[in-house]
Amino acid sequence: MIRKFTLVLFILSNTLPAFAVEPMPNILPHRERARVMDQWLERRLETVVPQLMRREGIDMWILIAREYNEDPVMETMLPATWLSARRRTILVFFDAGPGTGLERLSVSRYGVGTFFESAWDKEKEPDQWKCLADIIAKRSPSKIGLNRSTLSAHADGLSSTEYESFIDSLPGKFRERIVSAEKLAIGWLETRIPEEMEVYPTLCRIAHRIIAEGLSLEGITPGVTTTGDLEWWYRDRIQSLGLSTWFHPSVSVQRKEEDDSTRSFADRAAEKVIRSGDLIHIDFGITYLGLNTDTQQHAYVLRRGEEQAPAGLQQALKNANRLQDIVLSHFQTGRTGNTILKQALLEARMVGLKPSIYTHPLGFHGHAAGPTIGLWDQQDGVPGDGDYPLYPNTAYSIELNATTAVPEWDGQDVRIMLEEDAFFDGETIRFIDGRQTQLHLIPRSIEGLTRVSSEQ
Repeated sequence: MIRKFTLVLFILSNTLPAFAVEPMPNILPHRERARVMDQWLERRLETVVPQLMRREGIDMWILIAREYNEDPVMETMLPATWLSARRRTILVFFDAGPGTGLERLSVSRYGVGTFFESAWDKEKEPDQWKCLADIIAKRSPSKIGLNRSTLSAHADGLSSTEYESFIDSLPGKFRERIVSAEKLAIGWLETRIPEEMEVYPTLCRIAHRIIAEGLSLEGITPGVTTTGDLEWWYRDRIQSLGLSTWFHPSVSVQRKEEDDSTRSFADRAAEKVIRSGDLIHIDFGITYLGLNTDTQQHAYVLRRGEEQAPAGLQQALKNANRLQDIVLSHFQTGRTGNTILKQALLEARMVGLKPSIYTHPLGFHGHAAGPTIGLWDQQDGVPGDGDYPLYPNTAYSIELNATTAVPEWDGQDVRIMLEEDAFFDGETIRFIDGRQTQLHLIPRSIEGLTRVSSEQ
Protein backbone atom coordinates (compact mmCIF):
# COMPACT_ATOMS: atom_id res chain seq x y z
CA MET A 1 0.00 0.00 0.00
CA ILE A 2 2.86 2.39 0.79
CA ARG A 3 4.44 1.71 -2.61
CA LYS A 4 1.14 2.36 -4.41
CA PHE A 5 0.65 5.62 -2.53
CA THR A 6 4.20 6.72 -3.31
CA LEU A 7 3.68 5.96 -6.99
CA VAL A 8 0.40 7.91 -7.15
CA LEU A 9 1.90 10.84 -5.25
CA PHE A 10 4.83 10.99 -7.68
CA ILE A 11 2.54 10.91 -10.71
CA LEU A 12 0.24 13.64 -9.38
CA SER A 13 3.14 15.88 -8.44
CA ASN A 14 4.61 15.62 -11.95
CA THR A 15 1.54 16.09 -14.13
CA LEU A 16 2.04 18.35 -17.15
CA PRO A 17 -0.58 20.32 -19.08
CA ALA A 18 -2.22 17.90 -21.50
CA PHE A 19 -1.69 20.04 -24.58
CA ALA A 20 1.60 21.83 -23.97
CA VAL A 21 3.62 22.45 -27.12
CA GLU A 22 6.61 20.11 -27.20
CA PRO A 23 9.56 21.25 -29.36
CA MET A 24 12.19 18.83 -30.63
CA PRO A 25 14.98 18.63 -28.02
CA ASN A 26 18.51 19.55 -29.01
CA ILE A 27 20.46 16.67 -30.55
CA LEU A 28 24.22 16.78 -30.05
CA PRO A 29 26.72 16.52 -32.92
CA HIS A 30 28.75 13.30 -32.95
CA ARG A 31 31.88 14.81 -31.41
CA GLU A 32 29.93 16.08 -28.41
CA ARG A 33 28.17 12.74 -28.09
CA ALA A 34 31.54 10.98 -27.89
CA ARG A 35 32.69 13.37 -25.15
CA VAL A 36 29.55 12.74 -23.09
CA MET A 37 29.69 8.96 -23.55
CA ASP A 38 33.35 8.79 -22.53
CA GLN A 39 32.64 10.85 -19.42
CA TRP A 40 29.87 8.42 -18.51
CA LEU A 41 32.16 5.45 -19.16
CA GLU A 42 34.86 6.81 -16.88
CA ARG A 43 32.30 7.39 -14.14
CA ARG A 44 30.82 3.90 -14.57
CA LEU A 45 34.23 2.20 -14.46
CA GLU A 46 35.11 4.09 -11.29
CA THR A 47 31.87 3.43 -9.44
CA VAL A 48 29.74 0.63 -10.90
CA VAL A 49 32.40 -2.04 -11.47
CA PRO A 50 33.96 -1.98 -7.95
CA GLN A 51 30.54 -2.07 -6.30
CA LEU A 52 29.37 -5.01 -8.41
CA MET A 53 32.60 -7.02 -8.10
CA ARG A 54 32.37 -6.78 -4.31
CA ARG A 55 28.67 -7.58 -4.36
CA GLU A 56 29.37 -10.77 -6.32
CA GLY A 57 32.61 -11.67 -4.49
CA ILE A 58 34.72 -11.69 -7.69
CA ASP A 59 38.16 -10.13 -7.37
CA MET A 60 39.26 -10.55 -11.01
CA TRP A 61 37.04 -10.05 -14.04
CA ILE A 62 38.42 -10.85 -17.48
CA LEU A 63 36.72 -9.92 -20.76
CA ILE A 64 38.05 -11.36 -24.03
CA ALA A 65 36.80 -10.63 -27.54
CA ARG A 66 38.03 -10.49 -31.09
CA GLU A 67 37.27 -7.86 -33.70
CA TYR A 68 33.71 -8.25 -35.07
CA ASN A 69 32.95 -11.07 -32.67
CA GLU A 70 32.03 -8.80 -29.83
CA ASP A 71 31.24 -9.50 -26.21
CA PRO A 72 28.05 -7.48 -25.47
CA VAL A 73 29.62 -6.21 -22.24
CA MET A 74 32.97 -5.25 -23.78
CA GLU A 75 31.17 -3.22 -26.44
CA THR A 76 29.90 -0.93 -23.68
CA MET A 77 33.39 -0.50 -22.16
CA LEU A 78 35.20 0.76 -25.25
CA PRO A 79 35.87 4.44 -26.03
CA ALA A 80 33.20 6.16 -28.10
CA THR A 81 35.58 6.37 -31.07
CA TRP A 82 36.02 2.59 -31.04
CA LEU A 83 33.27 0.82 -32.96
CA SER A 84 34.53 -2.68 -32.17
CA ALA A 85 37.30 -4.58 -30.47
CA ARG A 86 40.68 -4.53 -32.25
CA ARG A 87 42.38 -7.82 -33.08
CA ARG A 88 42.06 -9.64 -29.76
CA THR A 89 41.10 -7.25 -26.97
CA ILE A 90 41.48 -8.43 -23.37
CA LEU A 91 40.32 -6.29 -20.45
CA VAL A 92 41.22 -7.18 -16.87
CA PHE A 93 39.75 -5.80 -13.65
CA PHE A 94 41.48 -6.68 -10.39
CA ASP A 95 40.25 -5.76 -6.94
CA ALA A 96 42.93 -6.04 -4.26
CA GLY A 97 40.43 -5.03 -1.59
CA PRO A 98 38.79 -1.91 -0.12
CA GLY A 99 41.07 1.09 0.11
CA THR A 100 43.37 -0.09 -2.68
CA GLY A 101 41.33 0.95 -5.70
CA LEU A 102 40.45 -1.14 -8.71
CA GLU A 103 43.18 -2.00 -11.21
CA ARG A 104 42.12 -1.82 -14.87
CA LEU A 105 44.44 -3.41 -17.44
CA SER A 106 44.43 -3.89 -21.20
CA VAL A 107 46.28 -6.97 -22.44
CA SER A 108 45.98 -5.90 -26.04
CA ARG A 109 48.04 -4.71 -28.97
CA TYR A 110 46.33 -1.30 -28.87
CA GLY A 111 45.77 0.86 -25.83
CA VAL A 112 42.12 1.23 -24.89
CA GLY A 113 41.90 5.00 -24.55
CA THR A 114 42.70 6.29 -21.06
CA PHE A 115 40.38 3.81 -19.38
CA PHE A 116 42.70 0.78 -19.14
CA GLU A 117 46.43 0.74 -18.45
CA SER A 118 48.41 -1.04 -21.16
CA ALA A 119 49.88 -4.26 -19.76
CA TRP A 120 51.28 -6.04 -22.83
CA ASP A 121 54.50 -5.19 -24.64
CA LYS A 122 54.49 -7.51 -27.63
CA GLU A 123 58.15 -6.84 -28.36
CA LYS A 124 59.14 -8.17 -24.91
CA GLU A 125 56.55 -10.96 -24.74
CA PRO A 126 55.15 -12.03 -28.14
CA ASP A 127 52.61 -14.43 -26.58
CA GLN A 128 49.48 -12.52 -25.55
CA TRP A 129 48.06 -15.46 -23.62
CA LYS A 130 51.28 -15.94 -21.63
CA CYS A 131 51.23 -12.25 -20.71
CA LEU A 132 47.69 -12.66 -19.40
CA ALA A 133 48.64 -15.79 -17.46
CA ASP A 134 51.57 -13.94 -15.87
CA ILE A 135 49.28 -11.10 -14.78
CA ILE A 136 46.93 -13.60 -13.16
CA ALA A 137 49.75 -15.48 -11.42
CA LYS A 138 51.26 -12.28 -10.04
CA ARG A 139 47.95 -11.16 -8.50
CA SER A 140 46.68 -14.62 -7.51
CA PRO A 141 42.93 -13.84 -7.45
CA SER A 142 40.58 -16.06 -5.46
CA LYS A 143 37.82 -15.92 -8.09
CA ILE A 144 38.25 -15.25 -11.81
CA GLY A 145 35.02 -14.18 -13.46
CA LEU A 146 34.42 -14.94 -17.15
CA ASN A 147 31.42 -13.93 -19.24
CA ARG A 148 29.83 -17.34 -19.63
CA SER A 149 26.14 -17.87 -18.92
CA THR A 150 23.28 -20.22 -19.69
CA LEU A 151 20.82 -17.65 -18.29
CA SER A 152 21.59 -14.50 -20.23
CA ALA A 153 22.92 -13.98 -23.76
CA HIS A 154 24.22 -10.59 -22.61
CA ALA A 155 26.52 -12.33 -20.10
CA ASP A 156 27.66 -15.10 -22.47
CA GLY A 157 30.07 -13.14 -24.64
CA LEU A 158 33.18 -15.34 -24.37
CA SER A 159 33.47 -17.53 -27.47
CA SER A 160 34.36 -21.20 -27.11
CA THR A 161 37.67 -20.90 -28.98
CA GLU A 162 38.83 -17.96 -26.88
CA TYR A 163 37.84 -19.84 -23.73
CA GLU A 164 39.83 -22.89 -24.83
CA SER A 165 42.91 -20.80 -25.62
CA PHE A 166 42.64 -19.04 -22.28
CA ILE A 167 42.34 -22.32 -20.34
CA ASP A 168 45.29 -23.85 -22.19
CA SER A 169 47.51 -20.94 -21.13
CA LEU A 170 46.43 -20.91 -17.50
CA PRO A 171 48.31 -22.76 -14.73
CA GLY A 172 46.20 -25.58 -13.31
CA LYS A 173 45.57 -24.12 -9.85
CA PHE A 174 43.93 -21.03 -11.37
CA ARG A 175 41.56 -23.05 -13.53
CA GLU A 176 39.78 -24.13 -10.37
CA ARG A 177 39.13 -20.49 -9.49
CA ILE A 178 37.14 -19.69 -12.62
CA VAL A 179 33.50 -18.75 -12.02
CA SER A 180 30.71 -17.34 -14.16
CA ALA A 181 30.57 -13.53 -14.16
CA GLU A 182 26.92 -13.75 -15.12
CA LYS A 183 25.46 -11.50 -12.41
CA LEU A 184 28.43 -9.15 -12.63
CA ALA A 185 27.94 -8.72 -16.39
CA ILE A 186 24.17 -8.26 -16.07
CA GLY A 187 24.69 -5.82 -13.21
CA TRP A 188 27.06 -3.70 -15.28
CA LEU A 189 24.64 -3.57 -18.20
CA GLU A 190 21.47 -2.92 -16.22
CA THR A 191 22.75 -0.32 -13.73
CA ARG A 192 22.07 3.28 -14.70
CA ILE A 193 24.18 6.06 -13.17
CA PRO A 194 22.78 9.51 -12.24
CA GLU A 195 24.49 11.17 -15.18
CA GLU A 196 22.73 8.84 -17.62
CA MET A 197 19.36 9.34 -15.97
CA GLU A 198 19.72 13.10 -16.16
CA VAL A 199 19.79 12.77 -19.96
CA TYR A 200 17.48 9.76 -20.47
CA PRO A 201 14.33 11.95 -20.41
CA THR A 202 15.71 13.80 -23.44
CA LEU A 203 16.08 10.52 -25.34
CA CYS A 204 12.49 9.56 -24.56
CA ARG A 205 11.28 13.07 -25.41
CA ILE A 206 12.96 12.87 -28.82
CA ALA A 207 11.28 9.51 -29.44
CA HIS A 208 7.90 10.87 -28.36
CA ARG A 209 8.29 13.89 -30.63
CA ILE A 210 9.20 11.77 -33.67
CA ILE A 211 6.25 9.45 -33.02
CA ALA A 212 3.89 12.44 -32.83
CA GLU A 213 5.27 13.87 -36.07
CA GLY A 214 4.59 10.65 -37.93
CA LEU A 215 1.11 10.30 -36.46
CA SER A 216 0.00 13.54 -38.11
CA LEU A 217 -0.45 14.92 -41.62
CA GLU A 218 3.33 15.14 -41.76
CA GLY A 219 3.57 11.36 -42.03
CA ILE A 220 0.09 10.26 -43.11
CA THR A 221 -2.29 11.09 -45.95
CA PRO A 222 -5.45 9.09 -45.13
CA GLY A 223 -6.50 6.95 -48.06
CA VAL A 224 -3.00 7.04 -49.59
CA THR A 225 -0.32 6.25 -47.01
CA THR A 226 0.19 2.59 -46.17
CA THR A 227 1.45 1.17 -42.90
CA GLY A 228 4.66 0.23 -44.72
CA ASP A 229 5.03 3.78 -46.04
CA LEU A 230 4.80 5.13 -42.50
CA GLU A 231 7.38 2.66 -41.23
CA TRP A 232 9.86 3.90 -43.81
CA TRP A 233 8.91 7.52 -43.11
CA TYR A 234 10.04 6.90 -39.54
CA ARG A 235 13.31 5.33 -40.71
CA ASP A 236 14.04 8.34 -42.89
CA ARG A 237 13.14 10.77 -40.11
CA ILE A 238 15.47 9.02 -37.66
CA GLN A 239 18.28 9.16 -40.22
CA SER A 240 17.67 12.85 -40.93
CA LEU A 241 18.23 13.64 -37.26
CA GLY A 242 21.55 11.79 -37.17
CA LEU A 243 20.09 9.08 -34.95
CA SER A 244 19.78 5.32 -35.36
CA THR A 245 17.28 2.66 -34.39
CA TRP A 246 17.80 -0.80 -32.95
CA PHE A 247 14.79 -2.28 -34.79
CA HIS A 248 12.66 -1.48 -37.81
CA PRO A 249 9.53 0.49 -36.75
CA SER A 250 6.29 -1.44 -36.86
CA VAL A 251 2.97 0.13 -37.88
CA SER A 252 -0.38 -1.68 -37.91
CA VAL A 253 -4.06 -0.77 -37.84
CA GLN A 254 -7.21 -2.08 -36.21
CA ARG A 255 -10.56 -1.19 -37.73
CA LYS A 256 -14.23 -1.95 -37.36
CA GLU A 257 -15.30 -5.31 -38.82
CA GLU A 258 -11.68 -6.50 -39.02
CA ASP A 259 -10.91 -8.08 -35.64
CA ASP A 260 -7.13 -8.12 -35.19
CA SER A 261 -7.14 -8.67 -31.44
CA THR A 262 -6.13 -12.34 -31.61
CA ARG A 263 -3.30 -12.04 -34.14
CA SER A 264 -0.08 -13.57 -32.90
CA PHE A 265 2.85 -11.17 -32.61
CA ALA A 266 4.87 -13.79 -34.48
CA ASP A 267 2.73 -13.06 -37.57
CA ARG A 268 3.55 -9.70 -39.09
CA ALA A 269 0.44 -7.69 -39.93
CA ALA A 270 -0.28 -7.28 -43.63
CA GLU A 271 0.47 -3.87 -45.15
CA LYS A 272 -2.69 -1.77 -45.35
CA VAL A 273 -3.73 1.66 -46.58
CA ILE A 274 -4.50 3.88 -43.58
CA ARG A 275 -8.14 5.04 -43.72
CA SER A 276 -10.57 7.17 -41.77
CA GLY A 277 -11.82 5.31 -38.69
CA ASP A 278 -8.57 3.35 -38.25
CA LEU A 279 -6.83 2.88 -34.92
CA ILE A 280 -3.10 3.06 -35.70
CA HIS A 281 -0.42 1.38 -33.61
CA ILE A 282 3.29 2.26 -33.75
CA ASP A 283 6.20 0.37 -32.15
CA PHE A 284 9.28 2.58 -32.26
CA GLY A 285 12.75 2.94 -30.74
CA ILE A 286 15.85 5.08 -31.16
CA THR A 287 19.49 4.76 -30.12
CA TYR A 288 21.30 7.88 -28.90
CA LEU A 289 24.32 8.36 -26.62
CA GLY A 290 24.66 4.59 -26.37
CA LEU A 291 21.20 4.19 -24.81
CA ASN A 292 17.90 3.00 -26.27
CA THR A 293 14.21 3.82 -26.12
CA ASP A 294 11.24 1.55 -26.82
CA THR A 295 7.77 3.06 -27.23
CA GLN A 296 4.33 1.98 -28.45
CA GLN A 297 1.48 4.43 -28.92
CA HIS A 298 -1.83 4.76 -30.78
CA ALA A 299 -3.56 7.27 -33.04
CA TYR A 300 -7.11 7.49 -34.39
CA VAL A 301 -7.98 8.76 -37.88
CA LEU A 302 -11.08 10.90 -37.55
CA ARG A 303 -14.09 10.23 -39.77
CA ARG A 304 -15.87 13.13 -41.42
CA GLY A 305 -17.76 15.05 -38.72
CA GLU A 306 -15.86 13.51 -35.80
CA GLU A 307 -13.92 15.69 -33.38
CA GLN A 308 -12.85 12.89 -31.01
CA ALA A 309 -12.24 9.18 -31.14
CA PRO A 310 -15.20 6.95 -30.21
CA ALA A 311 -15.71 6.78 -26.46
CA GLY A 312 -15.10 3.03 -26.50
CA LEU A 313 -11.60 3.49 -27.93
CA GLN A 314 -10.86 6.17 -25.35
CA GLN A 315 -11.99 3.78 -22.61
CA ALA A 316 -9.81 1.05 -24.07
CA LEU A 317 -6.79 3.34 -23.67
CA LYS A 318 -7.80 4.09 -20.08
CA ASN A 319 -7.94 0.36 -19.39
CA ALA A 320 -4.42 -0.05 -20.73
CA ASN A 321 -3.26 2.88 -18.58
CA ARG A 322 -4.82 1.13 -15.59
CA LEU A 323 -2.83 -1.99 -16.42
CA GLN A 324 0.35 0.12 -16.54
CA ASP A 325 -0.39 1.42 -13.03
CA ILE A 326 -0.92 -2.11 -11.76
CA VAL A 327 2.35 -3.37 -13.19
CA LEU A 328 4.31 -0.46 -11.71
CA SER A 329 2.73 -0.96 -8.29
CA HIS A 330 4.35 -4.40 -8.01
CA PHE A 331 7.94 -3.26 -8.58
CA GLN A 332 9.93 -3.99 -5.44
CA THR A 333 13.66 -4.54 -4.94
CA GLY A 334 14.48 -8.24 -4.80
CA ARG A 335 11.31 -9.46 -6.48
CA THR A 336 11.82 -11.58 -9.56
CA GLY A 337 10.32 -10.80 -12.92
CA ASN A 338 8.10 -13.87 -12.63
CA THR A 339 6.76 -12.75 -9.25
CA ILE A 340 5.90 -9.28 -10.57
CA LEU A 341 4.23 -10.85 -13.61
CA LYS A 342 2.11 -13.23 -11.55
CA GLN A 343 0.97 -10.61 -9.05
CA ALA A 344 0.21 -7.98 -11.69
CA LEU A 345 -1.81 -10.37 -13.86
CA LEU A 346 -3.79 -11.54 -10.84
CA GLU A 347 -4.68 -8.00 -9.75
CA ALA A 348 -5.53 -6.91 -13.30
CA ARG A 349 -7.92 -9.81 -13.79
CA MET A 350 -9.51 -9.18 -10.40
CA VAL A 351 -10.48 -5.64 -11.48
CA GLY A 352 -11.94 -6.88 -14.76
CA LEU A 353 -9.14 -6.23 -17.23
CA LYS A 354 -8.02 -8.59 -19.98
CA PRO A 355 -4.24 -8.22 -19.63
CA SER A 356 -1.07 -9.42 -21.28
CA ILE A 357 2.29 -8.29 -19.86
CA TYR A 358 5.71 -8.56 -21.54
CA THR A 359 7.89 -5.93 -19.89
CA HIS A 360 11.68 -5.97 -20.30
CA PRO A 361 14.82 -4.14 -19.12
CA LEU A 362 16.14 -1.24 -21.16
CA GLY A 363 19.47 0.55 -21.44
CA PHE A 364 22.57 -0.30 -23.48
CA HIS A 365 20.33 -2.67 -25.43
CA GLY A 366 16.68 -2.40 -26.41
CA HIS A 367 15.89 -5.85 -25.04
CA ALA A 368 18.41 -5.43 -22.28
CA ALA A 369 19.96 -7.44 -19.45
CA GLY A 370 17.95 -7.92 -16.27
CA PRO A 371 14.64 -9.45 -15.15
CA THR A 372 12.15 -10.33 -17.87
CA ILE A 373 8.58 -9.67 -16.72
CA GLY A 374 6.64 -11.94 -19.04
CA LEU A 375 6.79 -12.63 -22.76
CA TRP A 376 3.75 -12.26 -24.99
CA ASP A 377 3.68 -16.04 -25.47
CA GLN A 378 4.78 -16.92 -21.91
CA GLN A 379 2.26 -15.44 -19.50
CA ASP A 380 2.90 -18.17 -16.92
CA GLY A 381 6.48 -16.99 -16.33
CA VAL A 382 9.83 -17.07 -18.08
CA PRO A 383 12.35 -19.62 -16.74
CA GLY A 384 15.82 -18.15 -16.33
CA ASP A 385 15.52 -14.46 -17.20
CA GLY A 386 12.22 -14.24 -15.32
CA ASP A 387 13.85 -15.61 -12.16
CA TYR A 388 16.37 -12.76 -12.01
CA PRO A 389 15.66 -10.25 -9.20
CA LEU A 390 14.92 -6.54 -9.48
CA TYR A 391 17.78 -4.22 -8.50
CA PRO A 392 17.72 -0.45 -7.88
CA ASN A 393 18.84 2.07 -10.48
CA THR A 394 17.54 0.10 -13.44
CA ALA A 395 15.36 1.03 -16.42
CA TYR A 396 12.48 -0.87 -18.02
CA SER A 397 10.21 -0.73 -21.01
CA ILE A 398 6.74 -1.21 -19.54
CA GLU A 399 5.28 -3.22 -22.42
CA LEU A 400 1.80 -4.72 -22.29
CA ASN A 401 -1.67 -4.77 -23.78
CA ALA A 402 -5.26 -4.75 -22.57
CA THR A 403 -8.18 -6.03 -24.65
CA THR A 404 -11.49 -4.13 -24.50
CA ALA A 405 -14.82 -4.62 -26.28
CA VAL A 406 -15.73 -1.37 -28.08
CA PRO A 407 -19.50 -0.63 -28.30
CA GLU A 408 -19.14 1.68 -31.32
CA TRP A 409 -17.50 -1.22 -33.16
CA ASP A 410 -20.44 -3.55 -32.36
CA GLY A 411 -18.65 -5.01 -29.34
CA GLN A 412 -15.54 -5.94 -31.30
CA ASP A 413 -12.43 -6.55 -29.20
CA VAL A 414 -9.66 -3.97 -29.55
CA ARG A 415 -6.16 -4.55 -28.22
CA ILE A 416 -4.42 -1.42 -26.89
CA MET A 417 -0.70 -2.14 -26.99
CA LEU A 418 1.33 0.34 -24.97
CA GLU A 419 5.03 0.63 -24.19
CA GLU A 420 6.66 3.43 -22.23
CA ASP A 421 10.08 3.64 -20.60
CA ALA A 422 10.44 3.83 -16.82
CA PHE A 423 13.16 4.07 -14.16
CA PHE A 424 13.25 2.20 -10.83
CA ASP A 425 15.36 3.84 -8.10
CA GLY A 426 14.87 1.05 -5.58
CA GLU A 427 11.90 2.66 -3.85
CA THR A 428 9.69 4.12 -6.56
CA ILE A 429 9.29 3.73 -10.30
CA ARG A 430 8.40 6.54 -12.70
CA PHE A 431 7.87 6.99 -16.40
CA ILE A 432 10.98 8.71 -17.72
CA ASP A 433 9.08 11.12 -20.00
CA GLY A 434 5.45 10.45 -19.25
CA ARG A 435 3.05 8.16 -21.05
CA GLN A 436 0.22 8.32 -23.56
CA THR A 437 -3.11 9.07 -21.89
CA GLN A 438 -4.91 10.44 -24.96
CA LEU A 439 -5.03 9.11 -28.49
CA HIS A 440 -3.20 11.07 -31.19
CA LEU A 441 -5.86 12.41 -33.57
CA ILE A 442 -5.50 12.64 -37.35
CA PRO A 443 -5.91 14.91 -39.30
CA ARG A 444 -3.65 17.23 -37.38
CA SER A 445 -0.96 19.34 -38.98
CA ILE A 446 2.67 19.32 -37.88
CA GLU A 447 2.15 22.86 -36.55
CA GLY A 448 -0.57 21.53 -34.29
CA LEU A 449 1.46 18.79 -32.65
CA THR A 450 0.73 18.48 -28.95
CA ARG A 451 2.15 16.52 -26.10
CA VAL A 452 -0.03 13.50 -25.34
CA SER A 453 2.28 12.04 -22.71
CA SER A 454 0.71 14.07 -19.95
CA GLU A 455 1.80 12.07 -16.91
CA GLN A 456 5.34 11.73 -15.62
